[in-house]
Amino acid sequence: QVQLVESGGGLVQPGGSLRLSCSASGNISSIYAMGWYRQAPGTKRERVAGITNDGRANYGDSVKGRFTISRDGAKNTVYLQMNDLKPEDTATYYCVSTEEYSDHLDWGQGTQVTVSS
Repeated sequence: QVQLVESGGGLVQPGGSLRLSCSASGNISSIYAMGWYRQAPGTKRERVAGITNDGRANYGDSVKGRFTISRDGAKNTVYLQMNDLKPEDTATYYCVSTEEYSDHLDWGQGTQVTVSS
């Protein structure tokens, strides 16, 4: 079992930036990849970005060019740098981790991001 704790959410104006952090603990040796999902009220959960242990990253179409995912292996932490934020980015952001060849995801508790003037 892996425990994930997110931080860094908050209220930001359109065009602003935020950086989310996710720290992993527990059975961290089993982690193959980590990433972020988000969900706004009344909408489907959306995959935002993911990164493997060897640094390969991928992004959802709605955030490409604005968000950057990175990882610090020594700290067992993944970051999501969010730039040029838009009101439609408002959601609860969840950190996830997965093992190789597995469909199972471990989830954090979520952190709220609100983009509003």
